[in-house]
Amino acid sequence: MDYKQFVNEFFAFSKLDLNAYKESQMKRRIDSHIKKTSANNYAQFLQFLKGNPKAYEEFLSYITINVSEFFRDPKQWAILEKDILPKTIDPNKTFNVWSAACSTGDEPYTLAMLLSKLIPTNKFKIIATDYDKEILKKARQGVYPEKQLLHLPEDYKRKYFTKSGDKYTITAAIKRNIEFKHHNLLKDAYPQNMDLIVCRNVLIYFTEPAKAEIYQKFSNSLNKTGTLFVGSTEQIITPSQFGLSSNKIFFYNKI
Repeated sequence: MDYKQFVNEFFAFSKLDLNAYKESQMKRRIDSHIKKTSANNYAQFLQFLKGNPKAYEEFLSYITINVSEFFRDPKQWAILEKDILPKTIDPNKTFNVWSAACSTGDEPYTLAMLLSKLIPTNKFKIIATDYDKEILKKARQGVYPEKQLLHLPEDYKRKYFTKSGDKYTITAAIKRNIEFKHHNLLKDAYPQNMDLIVCRNVLIYFTEPAKAEIYQKFSNSLNKTGTLFVGSTEQIITPSQFGLSSNKIFFYNKI
């Protein structure tokens, strides 16, 4: 079994299409992971995953690249707070947010803390999604090591976290504004009428055709005044092809 065959059979088993990821990066990660197991080739590794649910979940966490922290790239969050949200929020309506590929929850919790400064907590709703079910469990728990709070302002840390030992736990007041859901960006239906979609530092791992499909679906998910917020390495070269226009760097408006 070669890499292509493994990808096809893994898709039949998991419904995760590894063809949508850049082959050189993904193959390197998978080959590295196989060396840590008793498998000698792709065929043996696939059988190993099928027979070991825990190993399968660990492998999913590894290949879906879960790296996150609160207020990652602080300058971009400052632009969101000061320039984007004040022009986007309608005080007479619920502000609907989708945090796509949310990983361990740092991003949706950051959004909730930020929005709590601007509008009442009953005036916004955040859907947070990820493909990795184990990572979603961690996100729902909302317990973090201090290193993930490196860029978190001290007033947020005091107000929205309780510390126990070397761990910080997000308060229930913030948790209640977020609904965590399992979601496959390449396969599942997208939420609709979103005021803000945040998907950062994820699509860099996808192929160009997969990225184009996802950007178009994001555009379709936004309402007519909605905004897409992407990562610091993910500028959209020609956003108009997806019905988007560049606002400030890394922010795109529906057109």
